[in-house]
Amino acid sequence: MKFRTAKEYIELSITDGTPRKAFLTACVVGTILTAINHWETLLIGKYPPITKVILTYCVPYVVTTWGSVLGKLSRT
Repeated sequence: MKFRTAKEYIELSITDGTPRKAFLTACVVGTILTAINHWETLLIGKYPPITKVILTYCVPYVVTTWGSVLGKLSRT
């Protein structure tokens, strides 16, 4: 296994359409997770805590990006 620098990981995470794919995944999965986790709050017309909603969208973005980087590394 070859050790890589942080710069190489960053480069892999921002090339080949990875940010767009991660963004679209985060939009879909984040919306579903927000609905599941906060449906009671949303049904009564209130907003859930914004920090929790932001994190709910960030997690699928990071997971998709990391999976893409690992996929690219496995091809090399």
